[in-house]
Amino acid sequence: MLNSEARHALEMPTAEGEGDESWLTSYLDVLTLLITLFVLLLALTPPGGGEAADSDRMRSASAITALPLATLATGIQPRHQGLRPQMAGLNIPGVSVSQGREGLTLRIDDSLLFPSGDAVLTPQGQNVLENLITALEAFEGQISVEGHTDNIPIATPRFPSNWELSVGRAIAVVRHLERQGVAVSRMRAVGYADTQPMESNATAEGRAANRRVELLLKQ
Repeated sequence: MLNSEARHALEMPTAEGEGDESWLTSYLDVLTLLITLFVLLLALTPPGGGEAADSDRMRSASAITALPLATLATGIQPRHQGLRPQMAGLNIPGVSVSQGREGLTLRIDDSLLFPSGDAVLTPQGQNVLENLITALEAFEGQISVEGHTDNIPIATPRFPSNWELSVGRAIAVVRHLERQGVAVSRMRAVGYADTQPMESNATAEGRAANRRVELLLKQ
């Protein structure tokens, strides 16, 4: 049975100090009006010049529409984008950085953090996490610490299955980050056991890749 820590996922309130984003509504409204205006102007242009002129007008309309859309795409960026160069420069062996739809993921090899079948951080694992503190403190959003295992069953008094093991490891990482000054209110611990493999569990290399802890940084 899970203990109280393993059963409880830490809540993640909205980070303090985030700016008011109500300006986004006005920004989008202006761009929409601009697109409409340009298309109307082209539509009201007196016909003439034959098919070639009509084709030119259509290309102009498409180009004008594409321009505001490109402005919109580049003008609004997720806040975590600014963190990518800093994260990419961590250069810690066994730690990789990837960008996903939900945010940035820091993936740490399980072998760096824990002994086999245990959820007690090794000195090397503590050092790896401490090297991440500066970058984590620069990030203002939420941190989801997610434990993953391979599909080899485990059955010990402390860890009756891989569910307990994956949650226990996630909690161990959260607790260590908390001791290093990361606000616990920004974090949560999640265990996925072997339900989200990265590679096939049919090989030793695949199982090693699947044993990991991920820190998902999201707004």
